[in-house]
Amino acid sequence: MATDTRIRRIGVLTGGGDCPGLNAVIRAVVKTGIFEFGLEAFGILDGYDGLVRNRMIPLTESDVSGILTVGGTILGSSNTAHPFKYVAQGAGGSEPQDLSDRCVENLRNAGIDVLFCIGGDGTLSIAHDLAAKGIRVVGVPKTIDNDICGTDVTFGFDTAVHIVAEAVDRLHTTAMSHHRAMVLETMGRHAGWLALVGGMAGGGDIILIPEIAYRMERVFEVVEDRARRGKRFSIIVVAEGVRLPGGEYVIRQEVADTHHKMRLGGIGVWMAHEIDAATATESRAVVLGHMQRGGTPTACDRVLATQFGHAALVEAMEGHTDVMVGRKGTRIVPVPLSHVANRQRLVEPDSQIVRAARAVGTSFGDE
Repeated sequence: MATDTRIRRIGVLTGGGDCPGLNAVIRAVVKTGIFEFGLEAFGILDGYDGLVRNRMIPLTESDVSGILTVGGTILGSSNTAHPFKYVAQGAGGSEPQDLSDRCVENLRNAGIDVLFCIGGDGTLSIAHDLAAKGIRVVGVPKTIDNDICGTDVTFGFDTAVHIVAEAVDRLHTTAMSHHRAMVLETMGRHAGWLALVGGMAGGGDIILIPEIAYRMERVFEVVEDRARRGKRFSIIVVAEGVRLPGGEYVIRQEVADTHHKMRLGGIGVWMAHEIDAATATESRAVVLGHMQRGGTPTACDRVLATQFGHAALVEAMEGHTDVMVGRKGTRIVPVPLSHVANRQRLVEPDSQIVRAARAVGTSFGDE
């Protein structure tokens, strides 16, 4: 393997929402850099906010030891800081500024040759824009939503799926005991992966995702049909990005200075109310919320995050930039960030996994 001998110092940042496995990636990037290539490593604090404000710390082998199993990120993160549309914290209604040149200057003054950006679609889109300004960047796909193009799976997804599946398992006993319809709302924004896979793993009776149009009449029919067949309870798993019958999203909050301006949430409570009113089955709603983001990553996510971190460092040492590492089948491969930025990987309604769910009796509220 030909290595780029010009690389002496690397920088790492974590952007967007926190996610199980972030620390495992940081550990892999830093340890690979130190042990394999003799590099110096620096961590940028609080995502792109730290890049704008020039907040960096050295990272040694001892700094990243013992963090493989720890949730969150030792570097901190931000899902509002955007170097090209930066609004200073506490600035109120001030106009966004393009401070990307300051970021470039801060990196060069610190002697950082390659920047590793660990994050979701927003973080990676910004990384792509920084690459256009001459910064050497390599991205690592992070999100519990599993919606990043160019990779079969993102780290953090497996952990979140386990949490959803466990929640469905626990709701089963309460639903059976009280003969209720229990509605579980998951995260995922406009992608249904988390509700789909978590709901399947827990044996959800109805799974509603943004990619498949549903009818509330059909949801009522499934609940009532189960009751007629002696199954006096139902488990409904619904993604937060599912729209109301009129086509509107249920929006919990709107935030101006962030990549995703709509904070979705509330469809589960609305749906439970509708089921309660239209059927003879009492209904309750549970919103998992940030429980899906926290805690210890699963073994699968620890291994995937380690593979991603190692592969990202190798890509940089081979001279590649403006790329993300992604998993295709069993291989970790480079993917141009131009194929990732400002795009989203959604569930295909006729995909094999959806067909498998239908085959075992899962309803998607459409037929």
